[in-house]
Amino acid sequence: MARPMTTTLPPFPIRTECPPGACNCGRDALLEKPAGDLRVLRLTREDEKRLLHRLENLSSLSDLRGMEERMEQQVGIRLSISTSPNVVRSLRGITILVHEQPGLCRKTRQAIPAAIKRSLAQRPEISYEILNVGGLFEN
Repeated sequence: MARPMTTTLPPFPIRTECPPGACNCGRDALLEKPAGDLRVLRLTREDEKRLLHRLENLSSLSDLRGMEERMEQQVGIRLSISTSPNVVRSLRGITILVHEQPGLCRKTRQAIPAAIKRSLAQRPEISYEILNVGGLFEN
């Protein structure tokens, strides 16, 4: 006899599911795992909009690093920001990667780096600081 699958909802508001076929985030599979990391589901669409707005308006490299840390602590989103191996000394030489994780929407994984790039375009000094990390002119 087959046992019906049940999902237990966490005690906090969670992100609504994406339309069928639009995303492969694994939200339902994550909800079915009793020991899964559900923090990413706390990122509702409204919270995502606020996060993207905040990422678009970074004021410094330390602000960016602080946001990276808070995103990992609060919702489990990990970023990797690195310079290109070709050492292009511009915004194009910066690679921003959002690590995949169950429950993180594909659109969100694309929107976060785009928001950070817009912020870096508005404040090129942050880009220069990133490019100088480990370089000759690092403080």
